[in-house]
Amino acid sequence: MRYFKPLKNKSYNYKPRFYKGEGSPYEVKRKFSEFRVNDHKSIGVKQRFVNALTDYKTNPDKKANKRVLLIVAILVLIFMYIIDFDLSIFVKQR
Repeated sequence: MRYFKPLKNKSYNYKPRFYKGEGSPYEVKRKFSEFRVNDHKSIGVKQRFVNALTDYKTNPDKKANKRVLLIVAILVLIFMYIIDFDLSIFVKQR
């Protein structure tokens, strides 16, 4: 009575002949998953932002944090230049 049972997928126990590494060569994992603290899926934009801040705060590499701040500052200045932002409001007028 096979008509009433669901079909099962066939599974193979394939081992590469010349592979001598650790684990499976076909295992797919993300590039930076071992460095992240929050590796779970985010639901919304707010949760993504909170997860990014947590990763940023717990990053042991302080040079990378400074580099990120420098890149953000440069991008903000480029954006201000594009929209013709007047920087004279920060200078004390006589």
